[in-house]
Amino acid sequence: MRENLDIPSTVYFAGSMPHSWLFEQVSAVVHYGGFGTTAAVLRSGAPGVVIPHVIDQFYWGQRVFELGTGPKFISRGKLNSKNLQDAITQALGDSQMRARAADLGRRIRAEPDGITTAVSIIERAVENNH
Repeated sequence: MRENLDIPSTVYFAGSMPHSWLFEQVSAVVHYGGFGTTAAVLRSGAPGVVIPHVIDQFYWGQRVFELGTGPKFISRGKLNSKNLQDAITQALGDSQMRARAADLGRRIRAEPDGITTAVSIIERAVENNH
């Protein structure tokens, strides 16, 4: 795959990496705003800069902004080096944003296993309807 890409020498190509590990290593994450990626960013406690392309990504970009864990999203069509730089600078330099992201990440990581909780809720709902 790497051989088919024209990657400049200033970019390190790491290939596939688990978000759960990678996002805990960085100070902020620039991403497209898919629900799984957004969940992984929120869980990590790092601020997120969302660049949505389609459909639900705009919702998640807005949600990150409303939670105060990232700057206002920049739609792909309006993305340029200046507004991306400004958003990254805000994500790295806004101490309240960083604190909100870190706090939300801690709270998410402290939650019990989501799948087990969801199954339990569904089973209780089914039992209550019979």
